Amino acid sequence: MTQPSVDTKALIEEICLLAENAGAHAMRFYRGHTSVVLKSDSSPLTDADRASHNFILQFLPGLIPGIPIISEESQDPTHDLTDAEECFWLVDPLDGTKEFLKGTGEFTVNIALVERGRPVLGVVYAPALGRFYFADSKVGAFRRDNHGAPVPLRTRSSVGEPLRVVASKDHAGPLIQSMLAHLPDVELKSMGSSLKFCLVAEGQADIYLRDIPTMEWDTAAAQCVVEAAGGSVCTLDGSPLRYGKPGLKNPAIITVGNPALPWKTFLEVKKSDA
Repeated sequence: MTQPSVDTKALIEEICLLAENAGAHAMRFYRGHTSVVLKSDSSPLTDADRASHNFILQFLPGLIPGIPIISEESQDPTHDLTDAEECFWLVDPLDGTKEFLKGTGEFTVNIALVERGRPVLGVVYAPALGRFYFADSKVGAFRRDNHGAPVPLRTRSSVGEPLRVVASKDHAGPLIQSMLAHLPDVELKSMGSSLKFCLVAEGQADIYLRDIPTMEWDTAAAQCVVEAAGGSVCTLDGSPLRYGKPGLKNPAIITVGNPALPWKTFLEVKKSDA
């Protein structure tokens, strides 16, 4: 059964506080001792992931009773939703675990509310940086450092300027390398976790291409921030990235600050030269 529309504006501060407290639980293990095991996909799982997950799952259900919660660290996180129209939460308790283990500070707590396949609320919190990115699809996107005043975010047009491309430190695929080879005067930025999307949202980057698959909890919160700031997150056929897919796996995606940017032509160059 489809859930009623949610007043996301009233929720945003509660989700920010929840993410902040979950981040504090994860930070107890930062640059200290933490056990590390490899999951079935060979990605690392630490005590910090578990601590953040357990805290979020303790308090998130009380905010909107009856809405399903899908967390990366749930026992069966990839179950199929029975109703593609329903509301559900998508949670990544610690996005960028490799960055956490390396001590770079580039890791986040991601919480998103999805309605009818689209993220309508998103919070990305970087606890080591004391930085929030959050968005309400009805209001806009914002950045807040520590407990300062929220600053509205807008993507940049990039017209007449050299393009800025942000890429993953650990997961830059072959399509990215080929695209960069055919873009003149490109400026390359490297960043971990969902903070790559946030660079696009705040106008520090123009393109984030991810040609290696991700999961829905990796992208939902940050997609809401990007879209509310004026950008777009699409599959490579140009369709907006949607949620509640069987298996919860995303295809290759591209994030752009200026939706009018002819990004398909950059990929077509690659195909013609392949």
